[in-house]
Amino acid sequence: MPNYPLNMNVKPEIKAFFDEATNTISYIVKDPASQSCAIIDSVMDIDYAAGRITYDHADELIAYIEKNNLKLEWIIETHVHADHLSAAPYIQQKLGGKIGVGDKIMVVQEAFGKVFNEGTEFQRDGSQFDALFKDGDTYQIGNLQAFTIYTPGHTPACMTHVIGNATFVGDTLFMPDGGSARADFPGGDAATLYDSIQKVLSLPDEMRLFMCHDYGPNGRDIQWETTVGDEKAHNIHVGGNKTKEEFVKFRTERDATLDMPKLIIPSLQVNMRAGDIPKDKDGNPMLKVPVNAL
Repeated sequence: MPNYPLNMNVKPEIKAFFDEATNTISYIVKDPASQSCAIIDSVMDIDYAAGRITYDHADELIAYIEKNNLKLEWIIETHVHADHLSAAPYIQQKLGGKIGVGDKIMVVQEAFGKVFNEGTEFQRDGSQFDALFKDGDTYQIGNLQAFTIYTPGHTPACMTHVIGNATFVGDTLFMPDGGSARADFPGGDAATLYDSIQKVLSLPDEMRLFMCHDYGPNGRDIQWETTVGDEKAHNIHVGGNKTKEEFVKFRTERDATLDMPKLIIPSLQVNMRAGDIPKDKDGNPMLKVPVNAL
């Protein structure tokens, strides 16, 4: 494990918000020593059949921050989500804060810029975001120091964010009975995902882990918090010292049976733009549907 600046004695205050439509958990992470906070993985609502965007979920986050007199400093995306749309620009317009994502966003923008036949006006340099994180980068939420771990495999731009004794894993891991994320999107790789999961599991056993998604396997209630120790012992895909070969075989076979996420087409177009909706030549919000491209 590289020499990351771990501080397990710092315990951020964490408020979770579950979006039932996309099974996404968004978080407000507060510095216990100040009013500063960050949002991790916000959601913008879409009725895809009607082409209608709304902001109920984001408004819930905004209302919580305003009610508690918090200062929003960061709006973090753990990766370019394929199953929900980010509300980052909407929240930033209301509350400020900087939008951050992993620096490999450029790989995603290049790949999907081709899929969606984006013109030269679509910048593929990550400039839509305020900060591009590399492995081991640090940033401040008030007095609270956060740092990033590069954890690709689900996508090429996945980052895990460690904030005190809390780690936000994005889609790299699910709850122990949920296993792991798929690795068959463009730029994904099961062997790389296994290595990334091992990075997370090398953190202290008592480290709290917070999921980006939960689907309530076998009808259980939705959950989003576990620990490194729990994942190492009980994760159905990687726990119990499963080998990389076992994981790659299982993950590859399972991914071949999965349908594409329902919102992958709008999500990728919006999220690779830091949450902005693309426009047509007349400046109207407009989404494309590439045929047989995914």
